[in-house]
Amino acid sequence: MGTESVRVAQGSKRFGSVTVLRDINFAVGDGEFVAVLGSSGSGKSTLLRVLAGLESLDGGAVTWNSDGNRPRTGVVFQRPLLMPWLSVAENVAYARRFAAHRADFDQARAAELMTRFGVDQLADRYPDQLSGGQAQRVAILRAVATNPRLLLLDEPFSALDPTTRTDLQGWLAQLAAALQVTVVLVTHDIDEALRLAERVVLLGADGRLRHQWAVGATTPDDRTGLRQEILAHYDADRIGVAGVRS
Repeated sequence: MGTESVRVAQGSKRFGSVTVLRDINFAVGDGEFVAVLGSSGSGKSTLLRVLAGLESLDGGAVTWNSDGNRPRTGVVFQRPLLMPWLSVAENVAYARRFAAHRADFDQARAAELMTRFGVDQLADRYPDQLSGGQAQRVAILRAVATNPRLLLLDEPFSALDPTTRTDLQGWLAQLAAALQVTVVLVTHDIDEALRLAERVVLLGADGRLRHQWAVGATTPDDRTGLRQEILAHYDADRIGVAGVRS
């Protein structure tokens, strides 16, 4: 896997009396695209929030790349969370308002990203003038406009219709490859995970890592086999195969 971007060792997390993550050992290589699968309540969003620094572990540790410092991180949630009073261009550039990015935010790069990834024609629109897919593109570009080394996405396409979701998946794959950014994607969609990720990790209902699969340069037939194997693990863990959507 090469240089690690982040590692969680023996990680656990509780909310009150409920343990949502148990004995998590999880590492992501620098430049790797990893999908974290799991049903609702399995702790996958909590794991993402730990990686984002929005939650702290109750046990175990998170360690970062060789210099020990958290890499610059972009986060995208299920809802775009765009500022309704700002145009698309202003939303993409919003991070420059924060002290952490003020000194080195590159406005020209933000504009170039919008052009490079097909959002420049929306620059003067406001969020209420965007479709769901357009709004999520803007949210992702806002996250990468700060030049992150780690991009975290929490089911960003789950609210979109199947056609738009498929289109956005292809767009995200191109963006991640072009920017060579490390990506952790939380999803409940097995096909989405297999289409986008180099490696798929399954979280069980008890908050433990159940299994992982290398996807890499698999053929369509290989991916069909992997899909069936992942479904079998869902079934074995009794975490609601019927709730998994293709």
